Amino acid sequence: MDMSVKIGGQPEVIRRVTKIYARLLIAGFALSPAFLIAYLYLFQDPGLKFEDHLFHEIAIAAATLEGIFVTYVSWRCYLSSGEPLLRWLTLGFLGFTLIYALHGVFTGMAHHNIWLFLLYGPASRLAMAILLLIGLLSFNQEPDAPEQRINPRPWRIWIAAFLLTDIAVAFIAYSAIAGSPAVRLTMEGGALFFSAVNIILMLAGRIRSPLMTIFGISIVLFGLSSLAFILGKPWNHMWWLAHAIFAGGFFFLSYGIIQAFHTTRSFSSIYNQEEMVNRLAMAMVRTESALQELQHSNRMLEHLASTDPLTGASNRRHFIERVDAEIARSRRDNLSFSLLALDLDNFKAINDHYGHQVGDEVLQGFVQKCLEEIRPYDSVARMGGEEFMVLLPQATLEVAVAIGERIRSATENAVFDSIVMPKVILTVSIGVSQFGRDGNTIDTIFRAADERLYRAKDQGRNCVITT
Repeated sequence: MDMSVKIGGQPEVIRRVTKIYARLLIAGFALSPAFLIAYLYLFQDPGLKFEDHLFHEIAIAAATLEGIFVTYVSWRCYLSSGEPLLRWLTLGFLGFTLIYALHGVFTGMAHHNIWLFLLYGPASRLAMAILLLIGLLSFNQEPDAPEQRINPRPWRIWIAAFLLTDIAVAFIAYSAIAGSPAVRLTMEGGALFFSAVNIILMLAGRIRSPLMTIFGISIVLFGLSSLAFILGKPWNHMWWLAHAIFAGGFFFLSYGIIQAFHTTRSFSSIYNQEEMVNRLAMAMVRTESALQELQHSNRMLEHLASTDPLTGASNRRHFIERVDAEIARSRRDNLSFSLLALDLDNFKAINDHYGHQVGDEVLQGFVQKCLEEIRPYDSVARMGGEEFMVLLPQATLEVAVAIGERIRSATENAVFDSIVMPKVILTVSIGVSQFGRDGNTIDTIFRAADERLYRAKDQGRNCVITT
């Protein structure tokens, strides 16, 4: 049966229906706390309370520790990608944590000055809502320069601003307007307002990447928690539900940060599963079994022609072709990339002392270590003997040094087992060059990487050199 008929017929209708259903599921999941809010508001006595100071202090302490951890992971992602959205996400987590922590610290003040205890919650949510909105407005902007990412001065200014916010909230708590409903309503209502604006902008811009979907659901939960706080009273069930809803949004957004950390270190750019599935489906439609067999044979021949038979890494010819292609792309798109030149230290002594069989096993193990430490789209090549190179597309010098350090550390700490000699200890020297910074031809960037590799050898081996 012709597969194109299936794609153009009923299955296409099913595909569209299932996409609509998936979006309804996401919306239903994000809005599900609204039903709990309505239930408590309509059917529960708002005077029922659960006032447990110790439980509240433990919960806020746990939230503070998680906030510190997620702030750090988000900051590490920002250092790697330079994405402005991640900068504002980091500040959102940091500001929330520094302000919200005092909500737990002053739990014991609930009977003495309830506003000192109470106002830090809405203040922290308002600060986070504003920063997340600014982050969304920076979506898909150009990455920050490496020097801007590591500059500590802006971070110190923001920390000072958050601490001044803590002081300002304390001042309001002891002022004559502290008990005015307008004060708390302004903060909580402001958080709700900025969350709503955030969602409207996402829907208007049709931002639907995987991690941004997580971002949007989290914002909806934050907004619903602010609504629950407005409707609730301290210590009653609605008030506790509001805490739980906000925690759910915080956990969900934290999950997105962790996913970014383990994939692209970017929050707005991640592999699009739907796109990959669609491409696979179209390939299956166009491909017949005989053609698949032929393509498989061609791939095998190409692999044999482009790889080193001992280690499985790219060979010198194929690697040079990859670098030439990367240079063309970098010039066309105004991008950059980096190279690592690697040489195994004292490898000749291993061959001389234990034989070439052990040496071959060490080379294979070293390539495997490199593949484990580089990114999925980077490539390793054996240039000859114990000399290797790594191509790092779209990698700044800072990213290249970090990857080189990972390879160096993994090699230094690895034990390469062999039948002939059980434990071979190995180190590697690495030179780093960056296209544009160290030249704009293949010869100049190769030469720069090689010179720094020899400098690493002269400086005692087992190090990464960039200058």
